[in-house]
Amino acid sequence: MTSTTYQVTGMTCEHCVRAVTEEIQSLAGVAAVTVALVPGGASAVTVASAAPLPDEAVATALDEAGAYRLAASDAGSDVIVDPARTLPLA
Repeated sequence: MTSTTYQVTGMTCEHCVRAVTEEIQSLAGVAAVTVALVPGGASAVTVASAAPLPDEAVATALDEAGAYRLAASDAGSDVIVDPARTLPLA
């Protein structure tokens, strides 16, 4: 089991949380999704899965859920740094 936290922009309410959670949970191998909502900012979306998810799959799930996107890190680079792994943005 692996756990990855993505910083996601565009989420403003509990409806957003439900939409993102449902789309990501539909990905193969996903066991759980938790969201720490930051309305109007970058929300932390933590995904527990059997294996690391392809970045494109997460980005597509976010797009299917609505106008949600992976956020760039505070350093301004094109990666999200997570203690478990580093993900290039799609």
